[in-house]
Amino acid sequence: MNENDALLILNAVSGLGNARIRNLIERFGSTVEVLKLKERVLREENLLPHEVIKNLLQFPYDKFLKEEYELMKRHQVNLIPYFSSDYSKNLREIPDAPVILYVKGDLALISDMAVAMVGSRRASLYGLSVAQKFSCALAELGITIVSGMARGIDTASHRGCLKARGSTVAVMGCGLSQIYPPENKQLFKEIAQSGAIISEFPMEMQPLGFNFPRRNRIISGLSLGVIVVEASLKSGALVTAQFALEQGREVFAVPGHVDHPNSAGVHSLIKQGAKLVNCIDDVLEELKPQFEFHREEEKNLEPKPQRPHPAIGLTSQEENIYNHLSDHPIHIDDLVHQCDFSFPNLMSLLLSLELKHCVRQLPGKLFVKVANG
Repeated sequence: MNENDALLILNAVSGLGNARIRNLIERFGSTVEVLKLKERVLREENLLPHEVIKNLLQFPYDKFLKEEYELMKRHQVNLIPYFSSDYSKNLREIPDAPVILYVKGDLALISDMAVAMVGSRRASLYGLSVAQKFSCALAELGITIVSGMARGIDTASHRGCLKARGSTVAVMGCGLSQIYPPENKQLFKEIAQSGAIISEFPMEMQPLGFNFPRRNRIISGLSLGVIVVEASLKSGALVTAQFALEQGREVFAVPGHVDHPNSAGVHSLIKQGAKLVNCIDDVLEELKPQFEFHREEEKNLEPKPQRPHPAIGLTSQEENIYNHLSDHPIHIDDLVHQCDFSFPNLMSLLLSLELKHCVRQLPGKLFVKVANG
C-alpha cells in the first residue's frame, strides 16, 4: 500500500474529515503509518471520537481500493493528493482544503488564474444570458471559469466558456462515476474533453444534499473571485459567496430586476459590500493585481529564453507568439495553428503581451504587433 492508497481510504472513512486526516499525518509522518495504528493507541491517546475509530477499524481496505481503482480506470479519472505539486495553490490556502481530488480531464487546466461563476438553478433568461456572456468574455482572456455544473447559471457559465474554447472546471457534489444533474450528460462529456471535472468524494458517492455546501467551498477556493449572477435569499450561491469572503476572495454581484426573487440575494450581497459589476472590466479592474502576480509567478517558472527580447523582456512563449505577429492583422485561429499552443494558453499569453503593450487586439479576434513595444 502506498501513500495515495492510504489517503483514498482515509478520505472515504465516515466522520474522519480533512482536518483530522492532516493532524494524524503530521503526528505520525505518513498516511500509511496512520493506517497501521492499533485500536489501543487510537483510544488511549484520544485521537479520534469512538464512532470514527470504529469506522476506521472496520473499513474494508482491500475491497474499497480494488473497486475504486477499477471505477477510476473505467471513467478515466486521476488523483491529485494535497501534497502534489499539481494541487491548486489557491485551493491549498483555504481552511479544510480537500486532502485528495479526483480529476477527470486535463490536470493542467486547474489554473490559479480562475474566476468562479455561480447563481440560481431557476435562472431567468436575463441571468442565463449574462452568465454566458461574462464567462465567454473572461475565457477569451485566458481566465479559467469554475462552477458547479448545476442547472441554470452554472450550466450557462460552463457553456459560455466552452463557446469561447476556454478552460472550465466543474466541481461536483458527488463521485465522478455519477452525472448530476442527469440532463447535463453531454455537458459533462464536453467539459471532460476540453476542461476538467473534479470532486473530493469517492467515485460512487451519490449527490446528497449535504455534499453541496462542501462542494461550494472548493468552487470559491479554486478561484480568485466569485461572480454571483442571480440568487434568491436562500440560494446555495450565497453559501459560495460566504465561503469566498471567509477565504479572502473577492465577491462580485450582477444586479437584477428589482421585482424578481432571484435578485434579492444578489442585491443583499451588494448592500453587504460585494462589488457591483455591469461588465467584465469591473471584474478585471478588481482582480488585476492578483492576475499580474500569478502571471509573474508563471513567468519565473519558465526557462530563460535563448534569445531574450532586449527591449521588452518577453518570456520564451511570449516571444514565440510575438515573432508570429506583424502589422498585418492575424486571426486567433491562425495563431493557434502557427504557434502550436492550446487556445486558452494562447489567449492567456496574448493578454500578457497586451499588458506589456506589445500586442493590440482588434475587433473580430484579430491581433497585430505594436511596433515599438
